[in-house]
Amino acid sequence: MENAVNIKINGFDYQVPAGSTILEAARMVGIEIPTLCYLKEINAIGACRICVVEVKGARSLVAACVFPVNEGMEIFTNTPKVIQARKTTLELILSTHKKECLSCVRSGSCELQKLCKDYGIEDENAYAGDVVKYDIDASATHMYRDNEKCILCRRCVAVCDKVQSVAVIGANDRGFDTHIGSAFEYKLGDVACVSCGQCITACPTGALSERDDTQKVFDALNDPTKHVVVQTAPAVRVGLGEEFGYEMGTIVTGKMVAALKMLGFDGVFDTNFAADLTIMEEATEFLGRLNKGENLPLITSCSPGWIKFCEHYYPEFIPNLSSCKSPQGMFGSVAKTYYAEKMGLDPKDIFVVSVMPCTAKKFEAERTDHSAVAGLPDIDASITVRELARMIKKAGINFRMIPDAEFDAPFGLASGAGTIFGATGGVMEAALRTAYEVVTGNELEDFATFNAVRGVEGVKEATYNLNGTEVKVAVASGLANAKKVLEMVKSGEKKYDFIEIMACPGGCVNGGGQPIVPASVSNFVDVRAERAKGLYKDDENLPLRKSHKNPDVKAVYDEFFGEPGSHKAHHILHTGYTERTKY
Repeated sequence: MENAVNIKINGFDYQVPAGSTILEAARMVGIEIPTLCYLKEINAIGACRICVVEVKGARSLVAACVFPVNEGMEIFTNTPKVIQARKTTLELILSTHKKECLSCVRSGSCELQKLCKDYGIEDENAYAGDVVKYDIDASATHMYRDNEKCILCRRCVAVCDKVQSVAVIGANDRGFDTHIGSAFEYKLGDVACVSCGQCITACPTGALSERDDTQKVFDALNDPTKHVVVQTAPAVRVGLGEEFGYEMGTIVTGKMVAALKMLGFDGVFDTNFAADLTIMEEATEFLGRLNKGENLPLITSCSPGWIKFCEHYYPEFIPNLSSCKSPQGMFGSVAKTYYAEKMGLDPKDIFVVSVMPCTAKKFEAERTDHSAVAGLPDIDASITVRELARMIKKAGINFRMIPDAEFDAPFGLASGAGTIFGATGGVMEAALRTAYEVVTGNELEDFATFNAVRGVEGVKEATYNLNGTEVKVAVASGLANAKKVLEMVKSGEKKYDFIEIMACPGGCVNGGGQPIVPASVSNFVDVRAERAKGLYKDDENLPLRKSHKNPDVKAVYDEFFGEPGSHKAHHILHTGYTERTKY
């Protein structure tokens, strides 16, 4: 091995890459060192002291997450001194922690809870003393913060700042009074938070969680006056299985549909259908702008976290945003117009639920500009994958045992183009599949044509020739990467025709509403890539892979909208945006 050093861990000789930390080196050789504050490439601050180890010759225990290896180093990861230090640290953390484990939403997936069990903490009040009381901040549309469960790991702060470039939270006060909050103690609902929920998935405890709307859905299901329908986003089918013990990225579409039907929904539909509908409108919009040379680059509008970020921080790009509603919004719109008419239902009696991998969808559902029928929201309740899993468990449904089921008509047939919406680059590829055939008049046979926009890289670029017209595209995921792209466009360094932006790194597969993955896994496994593999596999296996070839989408236009971009389609399927304060 080039550029390697020789070290000893627990008496055994190993060769590891130079520059590795003790934490990384230990994992390479099959030794797990516990962490709480560490997030790879995001938060390496050695603050929690859970990862301490002994190093021969060092005066004190060192934090493995920040301490680099060097030639001849001797490391001990499980001595009595190390074990006792970690145990004492856990007891000290518990001394100010709200111990409501039985009722906590993170019970069973809490990293602090697991470590306390692993290290045999018997007296959770070993260091009982003064505690600081905090009110729960439930001011935001999508989530709440309970600082009495916060362990000050600062993972949420790092993600908000480094990954999302939003930085609306940080450590306030000092010493015993230190707590996570916004500047000047503003509530989260009063600052320029974009509702992405990445802080929730980064949190190791129950200090942060999405607003729970499951009871609202149960109440609707039990209301005989309501016709309750549900849609499921593409990324849900590769995330939900993790809540029931399936390997990451496993496609569980059939069981998901079966579980929803067993919960009592009157119609179980696929958001992928609405994704196909979105492509019909967005591809038409893009080609129209391209031909006129107006308001380019066109920037996609499927990610509500990105839209809110744009409204807060880059309002000068609002004219560039696609006016299309997201697939969630489009589904709600057609459910309360076309579907209501087709089924002979009063729109006010239709209750639309969406299952999303995203917490920002809760914010989007409450936008006043998302109302195809005056006085009625397009979406009545938006729940995360975690919330759906809780509903299934509460209803006593044995997810792994139930037989597969199929989506209902008329919104059950969808293309592979709709499926890949859940991965970064998917919306772009889906739009290009349709734009290529519309512009060239030729059948797209080689889907690898658009492979350049695939992958989990934060920023991707490509140039395509559409019948003699060169189209320059860019794809960004994670708002820090979105910021890079927008700044390059502003400065004139880059010129694009079409840009896809997803708020969450890797796209919806890594959304703030997806199953929680502990840092012990996410630090060493690319969650984004593993889940995205499932979506691309689903796309490859589907007989229908282009949005404009979906016969059910064609039927909606034939029977209701007329054609993509029509006045009626624009009224129902499109929306507007507004500049918001940055503070």
